[in-house]
Amino acid sequence: MPFECRGCWHVWQEDYVVRHTEDDHGNEADVWLRAGLRVPPPSSGAICPQCGCQQATTFPDGYLRRHPELIPPAEPRGPDATPLLSPVPRPLY
Repeated sequence: MPFECRGCWHVWQEDYVVRHTEDDHGNEADVWLRAGLRVPPPSSGAICPQCGCQQATTFPDGYLRRHPELIPPAEPRGPDATPLLSPVPRPLY
């Protein structure tokens, strides 16, 4: 499930396994598992792994596959070799 931090705008994804169960009385329930451990369902109160902010929002499942530009690169980019040019003309004198 994709998340976005409202503090630093970091985007990340957490994988869950959802098991749909039914008890002896016909009551249905969902059990959420992460790394094999039972966890509460993901919510907008997720904690950002980058800044620790507790205000995050979720996206619909599959959102990041349709918007790969939101996924940060695994390694930081190197410096851009393009020289910076000022839009202000130099004085002629």
